[in-house]
This record gives sequence, C-alpha cells and structure tokens, in this order.
Amino acid sequence: MLKLNLTHSALDFLENLPAKQFKQLVNAQFSLLKNPIPHDSQELKGYPYRRVDCGEYRIIYQTQEDELQVIIIGKRNDDDVYKKLKRLLS
Repeated sequence: MLKLNLTHSALDFLENLPAKQFKQLVNAQFSLLKNPIPHDSQELKGYPYRRVDCGEYRIIYQTQEDELQVIIIGKRNDDDVYKKLKRLLS
C-alpha cells in the first residue's frame, strides 16, 4: 500500500475547506492510495504528474515507489491550479 505525502500547498488548501468538501477530498486521496491510476485520471502533458477530478476540485499527484505525493489541490473550473504548478516547478 502506498503512503500519502501532501505538499504544504495541498495541506494549506485542505485546511481552509468546509467540512463537507474536506471529507470529499480526503476520501478521494484515500481511494488513490488503493488505486493510483483510476479510470477517470489523466496524465498531464509535459509533466510527470496525473490529475483526477473530485467534485468541483482537481487533485494533481504523482506516485513514486511506495509514495503517493499530492502536489496541488485546487478549483476545477479555472486555470489557477496549473499556474500554481508552473510556479512550484520554476
């Protein structure tokens, strides 16, 4: 089984969510631990990451050896998630 590793950015985002959305995203991350490549996930072009949508949110993550690393969590309907990802990598 994989271990969950959240970046500071992902953890900060989760801390500021209402309880219902928090629970929804945490459950989605636990299901990624069991199946890191679900049928509705997509590989990001130009990045070594995958994304999965969870309600109105998007989770950007990668798997390395025995670890699932959640890079960024953000709103699904805007490009802010990808802007944060570019800033994080540069």
